[in-house]
Amino acid sequence: MSTLAAPIPMPAGMPEGPRHVAIIMDGNGRWAKARGMPRTAGHRRGVETVRATVRAAGELGIEYLTLFGFSTENWKRPLDEVNFLMGLLRQYLRAELETLAKEGARLRVVGDRDGLAADIVDMIKTAEERTRANARIHVSIALNYGGRADIVQAAQRLATAVAQGKLAPAAIDEDMLEGCLLTRDLPELDMLIRTGGEQRISNFLLWQSAYTELVFTNALWPDFSKADLEHAIAEFRRRERRYGAVAG
Repeated sequence: MSTLAAPIPMPAGMPEGPRHVAIIMDGNGRWAKARGMPRTAGHRRGVETVRATVRAAGELGIEYLTLFGFSTENWKRPLDEVNFLMGLLRQYLRAELETLAKEGARLRVVGDRDGLAADIVDMIKTAEERTRANARIHVSIALNYGGRADIVQAAQRLATAVAQGKLAPAAIDEDMLEGCLLTRDLPELDMLIRTGGEQRISNFLLWQSAYTELVFTNALWPDFSKADLEHAIAEFRRRERRYGAVAG
């Protein structure tokens, strides 16, 4: 785990990648506070960064990008802020759909949709269907998502199958549980970036992060740039991923 600083050169012979990158987009509120603005101004600027980051990820060859948009814990925030965030989500889905479609981006949402407003769920379905055939970059937005809840719902699905006599408990393995997660259609998570200087994963993709490379940057999310993403990729490529084995 590291904090990004100067560019890190990629050693000769290191593998390419990452293929799948996730980002915890942290620091909107602090960005706004430092400028004497309301927190909502930081969130609005953060949406612009989402737009730029999706484009940059595609240009840098990232195939899958997963963004932590709204967690199950974010409902604890002030109601006015939650309502503003939901409004921004509506604006993003309306404004960006055609751009994503034209740029070959497939959009999908992972999380508990039962907790979202009906019109937002309808907009998500429309966006997913409109971009389903795209394959240049797969963009997943985690909404009303929690890593622990994801594992619990997967365990419940397996427990139901056992109770119905369709599955033997001894047959349950890691692959089977992973196949019940909300992210089951996504490949292995290679790198998780967190902006804003904090060094924790905040209940995001807990199962999926078992062997993920963690990269932390002090850049607040509204300031996160293509150069910061390039720094993170360079950091990823200089690491040796051993998955518990001993280095050769």
